[in-house]
Amino acid sequence: MYRQMVLIRRFEERCEELYAQKRIGGVYLHLYNGQEGTGVGALSALRPTDHVITSYRDHGIALAKGVDANRLMAEMFGKRTGVSGGKGGSMHLADRSKNMWGGYAIVGGHLALAAGIALTAKYTNSGEVIICFMGDGATNNGYFHESLNLSAVWDLPVVWVIENNFYGMGTPIELSSGQTELHKRAIAYGMHDMGRVDGMDVLTMYDASVEAVAYAREKGPVLIEAMTYRYKGHGVSDRNYLKREQEMALYKERDPITLLGDHLKGLDSQVATTLAQFASNAHETVEAAIRFAEQSPDPTYDDLINHVYA
Repeated sequence: MYRQMVLIRRFEERCEELYAQKRIGGVYLHLYNGQEGTGVGALSALRPTDHVITSYRDHGIALAKGVDANRLMAEMFGKRTGVSGGKGGSMHLADRSKNMWGGYAIVGGHLALAAGIALTAKYTNSGEVIICFMGDGATNNGYFHESLNLSAVWDLPVVWVIENNFYGMGTPIELSSGQTELHKRAIAYGMHDMGRVDGMDVLTMYDASVEAVAYAREKGPVLIEAMTYRYKGHGVSDRNYLKREQEMALYKERDPITLLGDHLKGLDSQVATTLAQFASNAHETVEAAIRFAEQSPDPTYDDLINHVYA
């Protein structure tokens, strides 16, 4: 888990730099810095054959599901070797070989797809589970209510994870939701409510996710509200978010990587060298991914019209 979190952090830091240098294109870039404990903790509870789907803040989730860093970075660069052939970019990372189904840019739109994937798993009796991540800002639209309701009606094997970072874009949650304890919405659908979980602590998130996944696999849908915090704005051009310096400093005192590192050092005083090596390896992996992306070919005209349906 520590190795995955430092890889995600380094990948995101370099993506921000590359975007500023215009080496990564696109109109938006949504970073996962600060939320690593939620994604890594939850996905560590899955089997390789289980599924995940998420929103546009998807780079970290893809890495946590085991998607190759080279192909992820190539997708960021819009190259032919990218996981989506260079046509998806930052917001549409998907890899069928890992059952990583995206990467969706429409707020809440992927929740209906999660219900559909879970329905397939139940219909085919595959024993598979899907974890569906969403931001707190997605919990007030129709996709949320319809998808959660049907998942309860049909007892679908899905774990709904709300990543509550307190802001829907730049709007504080208390200005958009009458009930700010979002896990309580499970009650409205007769769904198992796992309550609030400390998403900054990857071990706590893992323990809750193991229980939730086991429940979903046997009985039906579960809702988790993971309390987390992002260190960057909604997107890289969101400068207003940087004004929350004091609030952000409080959360950085409980940085998920630092928390786990301190925990491991408390168990073994010799582990610091290993953790430093993980950080060094993450740096090398990301730099190698950048070189792979830069040296990869651009999509051809035929590539661009392939897999396009109208």
